[in-house]
Amino acid sequence: MFFKAASESLLGLAMDSRHLGAVPGLTGILHTWGQNLSYHPHIHFIATGGGLAGGSQWIPSRRKFFVPVRALSKLFRGKFLAMLASAKLQFTGPAAGLGIPGHFDSLISSLYHKHWVVYCRPPFENAGKVVQYLARYTHRVAISNNRILSLAEGVVAFNWRDYRDGGKAKVMRLGAVEFIRRFLMHILPPGFRKVRHYGILAPRGKQERLAICRKATCTPDPAPPRTAIEILKGIFGEKLDACPVCKTGRMSRASPFPANRIAC
Repeated sequence: MFFKAASESLLGLAMDSRHLGAVPGLTGILHTWGQNLSYHPHIHFIATGGGLAGGSQWIPSRRKFFVPVRALSKLFRGKFLAMLASAKLQFTGPAAGLGIPGHFDSLISSLYHKHWVVYCRPPFENAGKVVQYLARYTHRVAISNNRILSLAEGVVAFNWRDYRDGGKAKVMRLGAVEFIRRFLMHILPPGFRKVRHYGILAPRGKQERLAICRKATCTPDPAPPRTAIEILKGIFGEKLDACPVCKTGRMSRASPFPANRIAC
């Protein structure tokens, strides 16, 4: 529901002739945690700096403007709450009271009067910056080992940044059970896709659309992907497998041969 409301809002505004008037490419990545491991679901979207119009024409976006953030906020709020209101939900535990007739409708009504925040960052400097940004979110877990300071007497201490206090670095201490509970909240259900693509980057027909985009923008075709050996040689040089002792011989992988094989 979150992905659907957010992607439809972005695509809808982008295709509006008053803004971009074209179909952009979107990549959305779900993030569920905050710095203190609390449950804070939000989606990071990366959008192309333009889109396809009429199936073949590339329309670039303005350098420092993609879509109006205030309009996007209201549109997303409306779409998400409409989907939430029509969803068949069952309320249990602390939320059981919402099952009382009229209570859930009252909650939905109150949410329409709240200001929903949508944040839009400036464009990336280059493609390398895009890759670096994506790498921070695609395969990370809720907390990295280097943030954990100690585990003693059933208490876990870890670093976190309090963005409500100017981003100050602080130390949080949680009981081990509470720490595990917060961590487990961020394990997604089996088969759930946390990275999704829309618009010209949607899986079906993507290669054909990208070929049209490259032609329309005079962008050369990407080089074929390099093998692991080629990447390593690019980092360490051509003598990657040179013997570190004699500097002339070349190393090869050595492993026990099966009994029915003869080493040559």
